[in-house]
Amino acid sequence: MNIVRTAMLLAFMTALFMGVGLLIGGKGGMMIALLVAIAMNFFSYWNSDRMVLSMYGAKEVDERSAPEYYGIVRDLAKRAGLPMPRVFVINSDQPNAFATGRNPQNAAVAASTGLLQALSYEEVAGVMAHELAHIQNRDTLTMTLTATIAGAISMLANFAMFFGGGNRENNNPLGFIGVLIAMIVAPFAAMLVQMAISRTREYSADKRGAEICGNPLWLSSALKKIAVAAGRVPNDDAERNPATAHMFIINPLSGERMDNLFSTHPNTENRIAALEEMARGMQARSTEPVRADNPVRKSRSVPTTGWGRGGSEPPKGPWS
Repeated sequence: MNIVRTAMLLAFMTALFMGVGLLIGGKGGMMIALLVAIAMNFFSYWNSDRMVLSMYGAKEVDERSAPEYYGIVRDLAKRAGLPMPRVFVINSDQPNAFATGRNPQNAAVAASTGLLQALSYEEVAGVMAHELAHIQNRDTLTMTLTATIAGAISMLANFAMFFGGGNRENNNPLGFIGVLIAMIVAPFAAMLVQMAISRTREYSADKRGAEICGNPLWLSSALKKIAVAAGRVPNDDAERNPATAHMFIINPLSGERMDNLFSTHPNTENRIAALEEMARGMQARSTEPVRADNPVRKSRSVPTTGWGRGGSEPPKGPWS
């Protein structure tokens, strides 16, 4: 159902973009809009990951420089049946993370230093499983295309007057009214569609991420901590690039409390409730119950779900 809904929203976004071109410049404007969309999507398809990682000054790490963090991603990727993504760290006090890339073979995950310092081993695993779920569901490409089209709609709206929308020669039957619609209504509609797509994909990634790591409570515990900290700790890079806010596991711009059309993410409490309900379902089907009262161990030892490295000593890492 979520896939169908996302496809419908993307189709609406594309139609809206072409409609803006029609309202601004008639049939000629629609053709220009189509060509611009093709060019922008082609560029973003091949370069979106590098652009986003560069925006946030992300630094790539490996098994030597960040063995624990890298090991978490490696083991989860193997569990999910995914190619090993590139692993990055963002120098930011705000705990957060995102995934990017056009497909699973060219994907990257990034976590902030604040997240690696504030969360336990299990909680980091829950977060990274969520990001790998985005990669597996190909949400990174979907959200890139959505953001690109939304940005193009805003760009056309900003230059609406220069396209001569009120000129009958452009075959625009609505004239100046059409230009006003393109300038005001279309960007607003594009924003709503972009947010709706983002919210749909977050719920799916939560569910799949919980399946990958094996314990929904690890992710729910992480979401609680990240949501509180994100509302208090600013993310300057995100403030300068608000169009990328939907990529993060929690909105980096503000702590949204309302689950409505104006939030880039679902309400965190709703996400946590869904994960806890999932944990109860797993507990009912398992002879080894999931501990809802204390899901995260104080020590940062390797989880006992079978995908860790094993051993009695806590692994060393960038936040040890």
